[in-house]
Amino acid sequence: MSTTETITEKASLAARALQKAASGIRGLDDITGGGLPKGRPTLVCGGPGSGKTLFGMEFLVRGASEYGEPGVFAAFEETPEELATNVASLGFDLNELCAQKKLFLDHIRIERSEIEETGEYDLEGLFVRLGYGIQEVGAKRVVLDTLEALFAAFRNEGILRAELRRLFRWLKDRGVTAVITGERGTETLTRHGLEEYVSDCVILLDNRVENQITTRRLRIVKYRGSTHGTNEYPFLIDEGGFSVLPVTALRLEHAVSRERVSTGIPRLDAMLGGQGVYRGSTVLVSGTAGTGKTSIAASFVNAACRRGDRCLYAAYEESPNQIQRNMESIGIHLRPWVEKGLLRFHAARPTLYGLETHLATLHKRVAELQPRLVVVDPVTNFITAGSESEVRAMLTRLIDFLKTEGITGVFTSLTGGGGAIEATEVGVSSLMDTWLLLRMVESSGERNRVLYVLKSRGMEHSHQMREFRLSERGVELTDVYVGPAGVLTGSARLAQEAKERAEALLRDQETARKQRELERQRAALRAQITALQAEFEAREEEMRRAIDQEQLRESVLRADRAAMSGARGANREGPPPESGGSPVPGGGADVRAETI
Repeated sequence: MSTTETITEKASLAARALQKAASGIRGLDDITGGGLPKGRPTLVCGGPGSGKTLFGMEFLVRGASEYGEPGVFAAFEETPEELATNVASLGFDLNELCAQKKLFLDHIRIERSEIEETGEYDLEGLFVRLGYGIQEVGAKRVVLDTLEALFAAFRNEGILRAELRRLFRWLKDRGVTAVITGERGTETLTRHGLEEYVSDCVILLDNRVENQITTRRLRIVKYRGSTHGTNEYPFLIDEGGFSVLPVTALRLEHAVSRERVSTGIPRLDAMLGGQGVYRGSTVLVSGTAGTGKTSIAASFVNAACRRGDRCLYAAYEESPNQIQRNMESIGIHLRPWVEKGLLRFHAARPTLYGLETHLATLHKRVAELQPRLVVVDPVTNFITAGSESEVRAMLTRLIDFLKTEGITGVFTSLTGGGGAIEATEVGVSSLMDTWLLLRMVESSGERNRVLYVLKSRGMEHSHQMREFRLSERGVELTDVYVGPAGVLTGSARLAQEAKERAEALLRDQETARKQRELERQRAALRAQITALQAEFEAREEEMRRAIDQEQLRESVLRADRAAMSGARGANREGPPPESGGSPVPGGGADVRAETI
């Protein structure tokens, strides 16, 4: 097959693919691959309080306000006024939408005491009213709430099945995307157990209570002609309407950043390669009670807000006001960041609702604030809301979500006094990129805090322990003393440092004394050398004079010998001496010699 034929075939398949109507419900369109089947009926079933009516109403409101598809809501239990009042808390103004011809509300009153089943039964009356509503606003979407109210008075299963098929076919023929709500049966998805078989899409809403904690979950039971998520997904109903969290659809395909961000503690940054942690990574701060986990988390927040990053602080143990007050005592002022909109607190007891609802709530808060840093303090409190395996699964989903969004996560974890220090109660340490371990060291009647980096993926980091103190200047790391007696902290370290300073002072003084003695010896030696030099020069001068005299005497003697030799030569060979006396041989020379 040629490339052109392959492209044509794929285009043909895409054209024949099932068209979908976007629901506008956050997360649901991700799970369904685009929304509900367009032009087909969808059954939404569940027990009391599961959110069936709100689901249908939001489907209509989102369609009318965001996708230009007007809708009809046919209620068999509540009046239009009651519906408008009930959904006003979600921010939906039904009266305004009705005035704009985007929504048509119809209350079909069915009173069982006024109904008697005789002869043939059909839904012609319902079709007429629905047809009128569809024509009135040009509806593309229809909601019927609830189906059981329509058939509550009738027991003939054959008629029920036939009329249900007829109703669903009528809706398909009109080309409207329909949502039909139904009450859950004892052992079936619906009261009659028939609706799910004739529906093209079936969505089950569940509101379960476990250990006195309520959790809402959604599951797509079937979806003809389309792939879809098959797991259970937690969902919320709050002031913003429905929001579904497709937590199990996350994959390990998130991008990573090479940017480094400060922890807010300079010496801790130095321990982490001098630049802090990677942006988008996860940091675990674990330790026993009172070791300073919240203080370190607050330092992360303070540093991030100084950079202009938005932060979300999820507190599950202390109130926001208490955290802000306590951090002010160590010089970390969080209130200004809250006032500037850079920091937002989310505080709740873990037992307020189920783990999945906590997870969905955090997803919603992140979507609203778009933070660059999220703090969860502490994760171990979730143990009260579920088992260890459930907490681990919930935190795994949260960690994956933060990594996917490129958000730096800081998690604090309380370590029990009797448990292993290098372990966490919820077993998520292997998922963390950086693990800061805090300990209390007891010595000399004191308890002092010690910090060390247990691991930090992808960067060089210090393996040494650091003592850290909480002062009005924040978290301060200092070097611990490691000697023959072991690790010393607190006053023992201060005493050891004072002792070492005294010993160093004594050594400095002894060194100075030795240097002075050396200088004195050097000066004395130089004086001796100078004296010897002077004495040597004097003797040298004396010897030179003596040498000069000897040389002069030797010179005179040579001159005399030369004169005498000349005189003797002249007497033998020269003319006779003149008269005038008797010469004495050699007399003249002797006289001159003596005269000299």
